[in-house]
Amino acid sequence: MSIRASHCAILATALLLGGCAYADDLFGTNWSGEHSNASSAPAGQVTSYSIPPSPAESNPLPTTGAGSTMAASGAPTGTIVGQKVQSLRSDLGRLKGNVAQRQQDLGAARASVQRDSQAYFDTVARINSRLQTGTTPGNPNLIAQWNQAQTSLDRLSGDIGQLNRVSTQAAADSSFASYLTNATRAAFSLQGAVEEDHRQLAEIQTEVDATSVKLDALLNTVSDEIARQGNYVANERDNLITLSQAIKNGRLFGPSLATRAFGSPAVASAPLPARSRRAATSSRPQPVSAGNRPLVVIRFDRPNVSYQEALYTAISRALERKPSAAFELVAVAPSSGTAAQVAVNSNASKHNAEDVMRSLTNMGLPPDRVTLSATTSSDVTSNEVRIYVR
Repeated sequence: MSIRASHCAILATALLLGGCAYADDLFGTNWSGEHSNASSAPAGQVTSYSIPPSPAESNPLPTTGAGSTMAASGAPTGTIVGQKVQSLRSDLGRLKGNVAQRQQDLGAARASVQRDSQAYFDTVARINSRLQTGTTPGNPNLIAQWNQAQTSLDRLSGDIGQLNRVSTQAAADSSFASYLTNATRAAFSLQGAVEEDHRQLAEIQTEVDATSVKLDALLNTVSDEIARQGNYVANERDNLITLSQAIKNGRLFGPSLATRAFGSPAVASAPLPARSRRAATSSRPQPVSAGNRPLVVIRFDRPNVSYQEALYTAISRALERKPSAAFELVAVAPSSGTAAQVAVNSNASKHNAEDVMRSLTNMGLPPDRVTLSATTSSDVTSNEVRIYVR
């Protein structure tokens, strides 16, 4: 073979190999993952590249099973559909970065919930332990601890607000994922696409679907967390009110009455006795106290009557027997004496009933479960407050 022919053969081989590399880069068939540096690439050669990962993508989401957390990558094809692919890939990277941020925010919120709830629980446990053995009424050390518990509970409420923000942002991300799904499906029907465009669209669609599954799981988790912590905080606020009453008295009562399950008032289905039928048809409704035995009688025959612990026990047992129970507080004053004395006793008796009403509310009994009334009686020698079960 002549030297000229040999040179021609070498040149043809070089052109053939260069043409193969060009074709590989153009149609995205070079799967080695090695991309030429644009600054060192020969003039006229198309170099494949991928969009640099966003800061959120540099900390990938935890995955299970196969699949990358990076946005779908592929060489640009230069077609109109290829440009749409690049736009969708950029949106996908932003979506996955958002999901990673939401998961980090959820983890931070959960850590705050654990820290603040533990601080609250430890403080309340110390208060209960001191009250269990008995202490002085209004112990200032217990009051300081109660304020500390209140602060921890307020912080826990703030943690719930943080969870709500995560939920709102994740819901917006879910809507964006739905948009990407629809936009990717629509891109398949665009004219002027090559096979590589459709391959990259399918890859993007797969990753959008996987990200949507993560978002749904995240939303469910956050929703459950908000409901659980919200119920806990609401119950503990009632318990703190009851605990404050116990600190005032220096003795432990028990959990808030509000934590008990309240049912609907029972409706009697049996026919009423003749006397009851006459009372029902009367223009003036009969009070519960008429002819009934009171559940509790509190006699205010001396200053500073300590009745809270016995009252709590009686109401608690009544609710155990009848969760739908409601109560009537009757202020009873002596009817003997001058008109002025009766009036003074009646006013004092009403104030006593209001104090009992506040005590019940502080113990967690809903106010709509209690009614107040007042009367005088010749059978009593001092003011009383009688409590009846309705």
